[in-house]
Amino acid sequence: MRHLYQIQAQLITFPVPSLNPSIVAVKLIGVCGDNANLRHAVRVFGSLPEPNLYVYNAILKAFSQNNDYVRTVEYFNRLVAAGGGGGSAELDEYTLTSVLKACAALAAGLEGLKVHAVVVKCGHEMNLFVRNSLIDMHFKVGNFWIGEKLFDEMPVRDIVSWNTLVSGCCVGGYVDEARRVFDGMVEKNLVSWSTMVSGYAKMGRLGEARQLFDEMPEKNVVCWNAMIAGYSQNERYGDAISLFRRMQQVSGLRPNDVTLVSILASCSHLGALDLGRWIDKFITRSRMSLSLFVGNALADMYAKCGCIVEARRVFDKMLDKDVISWSIIICGLAMNGHADEAFGCFQEMLNHQMNPSETTFMGLLAACTHAGLVDLGLKYFNMMAEKFTITPKVEHYGCVVDMLSRAGRLNEAEERISSMPMQPNVVVWGALLGGCQIYKDADRGERVAHHILELDPHHSGSLIYLAGIYASTGRLKDAADCRLRTRALRTPGCSWIEVDNTVHEFFMGDKMHPRTEQIYAMIRELRQKMQRAGYKPKTDMVMHNIDEEEKEDALSMHSEKLAIAFGLISTPEGTVIRVVKNLRVCKDCHDAAKIISKIVGREIVLRDRSRFHHFKDGKCSCNDYW
Repeated sequence: MRHLYQIQAQLITFPVPSLNPSIVAVKLIGVCGDNANLRHAVRVFGSLPEPNLYVYNAILKAFSQNNDYVRTVEYFNRLVAAGGGGGSAELDEYTLTSVLKACAALAAGLEGLKVHAVVVKCGHEMNLFVRNSLIDMHFKVGNFWIGEKLFDEMPVRDIVSWNTLVSGCCVGGYVDEARRVFDGMVEKNLVSWSTMVSGYAKMGRLGEARQLFDEMPEKNVVCWNAMIAGYSQNERYGDAISLFRRMQQVSGLRPNDVTLVSILASCSHLGALDLGRWIDKFITRSRMSLSLFVGNALADMYAKCGCIVEARRVFDKMLDKDVISWSIIICGLAMNGHADEAFGCFQEMLNHQMNPSETTFMGLLAACTHAGLVDLGLKYFNMMAEKFTITPKVEHYGCVVDMLSRAGRLNEAEERISSMPMQPNVVVWGALLGGCQIYKDADRGERVAHHILELDPHHSGSLIYLAGIYASTGRLKDAADCRLRTRALRTPGCSWIEVDNTVHEFFMGDKMHPRTEQIYAMIRELRQKMQRAGYKPKTDMVMHNIDEEEKEDALSMHSEKLAIAFGLISTPEGTVIRVVKNLRVCKDCHDAAKIISKIVGREIVLRDRSRFHHFKDGKCSCNDYW
C-alpha cells in the first residue's frame, strides 16, 4: 500500500502529462477498493475536477464491494445530478448494478424505484445483468410482485436469474416456494445451493439447511459461511464453532471476513476466548486488514469474554470506527464494572464528532446501574431526547427502573413505570420486582408479581417470588401451587467454560461429563475449605421441601460451581478461570466464588446475563452491588 500512496501523491501533486488522470484514477480507486481503503479512494476521486463515468463506476464499485451502500447511493445521485457523465443515456450496466445492489442492501424501496425509472430512461431494462439486479432489488425491498413480473417477462434467463428468484423467495419468507424453484432448476451452481442453505437457516430450519449443505457436490467459502452463520444466528453457537473447525480440517479453504465475524459472534456468546485469540493471531499472521466489521466483532468478543484491555487494544488499532465500535467499548466497560472509563470513552466519542446511538445509551445506563450512580443515570436518560433527539425505548426505561430499584428508590421506580409512554413489559416490571426482593418490600412485590403474571402467566421468576412470600406468611397451599407451576417453566441454568480450545457445558446437577467423579471430588474439597473460611450456604434460596443438608447439596451442584470445579482440575495453577452463565448468578454462588478465589489464589471471571463479576482475593469487582 506504500507504493499506492506514492502514486496517489504523484497524481494529485505532480500530474504526469503523458498519463490520462482518469485512467490512473480508475486503477487507483480499484486498488483502494480491493484493499478496503475507502478513505484514499475518496481522496483520489476528489482530486479530479470533472470525473467521468468510468471514474464514477470505479468509486461506486469500491463503495459497494465494501458494503458502504449509503455512499454508493449518494455518489450515484451526484452522478445523475451532474448529467450522468454527459447525459443519463451514458449510464451503463456497471453504474446501475452497483447502485441497485446498494438499494437492495439498504432495503431502500423508494430509492430503488427511482433507479428503476433511470434504468428505463437509459434503455437498459432488457440488459440481463441489470434486470437480474432489478429483480434482486425488488425482492429485497418487499416488491415481490414486481420482482416476479420482471422474471416472468425475461426473454432470456441465465443461472443468475434463477438464483435471484430463489433468493427473492427466501428473503420474502417463501422458502418452500424457493425449494420448488430450486428443485426444478436444470442447472445449479454454488450460489443456488448456498442461497437455499441460507434461506432455511434464516427460517430456523437448520436440519433442512444442514441436509442440503451435506448434499452439496462441492463447497466454497460462501457455502461454509452460509451454514456457519445459520448456526450462529439461531444461537447454535457450539455447532457453529464445530463446523468452523471442520472447515479448517477438511476443506482447505481460507476463512474470510464473513466467516470470522460469525465465529467471533459465537465465541462472544460462549466465552470461547482461546478460539477468539486464535482468530486475532490468524488475522495478524495472514496480514489481513482489520476491516470495520471484523474489528467490531473482535473487540466485542474480547469485551464479552471479560478482556476489556484487549478489546480496547483492538479498538485503538482500527483505522475506521463507527458508532457501533464506540458503543462496543462503552458497553464492554460498563459490563466489566469500569463505569468511570465508560463515561470517559463517551466524552471521547463526542470529541470525535460521533453521535451516540440507542445502544450507546444502554451502555451508559448500565454503567450507572451497576455503580449505583442514579442521578447521573437520570441525566444521561434525559440527555437522549433533549440533546440527541433519540426517543427512549422500553429497554431504556427498563434500565432506569432497574437503576432506581437497586438503589432502593422503589416509589420513584414505580412512578417511572406509570409515566412510561408505552406499555411496560415483563422486563420493566421484573426490574422493580428485583428491587422488592432486595429491600424485602413484600406488599409491593406481590402486586408487581401479579402485574407480570397478567402479561406472562408462565413467568417462573414471579411464581418463585410469590411462593416465597406465601411460604413466609403461612399460605403453604398457595406456595406449593406456585412451586408446582414453576417446575416445567424454569429455564435450566447452564454454564460454559473453555478448556484446551473446547467449550464444556454444565447444567445443575450435571453428571454427564467424562470427568464427573473428579469434578464432584473437587466440589467436596471446596465445601470443606469454604466452611472453614466462614462460608454459610444460603439454604433459604432452595424452595424444595427437603432437609438442610440436602439443600446444601443442591446449592453445591449449581452449574457455575461445576464449571469452576472443572476449571480448577483442568488448568494449571494461576490460570484465570472464565465461566459464562445463561442466567443471573445467584447470591449463594456469588458468595461462594468470592471465597473460592481466595482459597485457591486464582481470579475467577463469571459472566452472567447482565454483567461480569471479576472475583479475586475474596472480593468481587461489583462490590456486591448487583
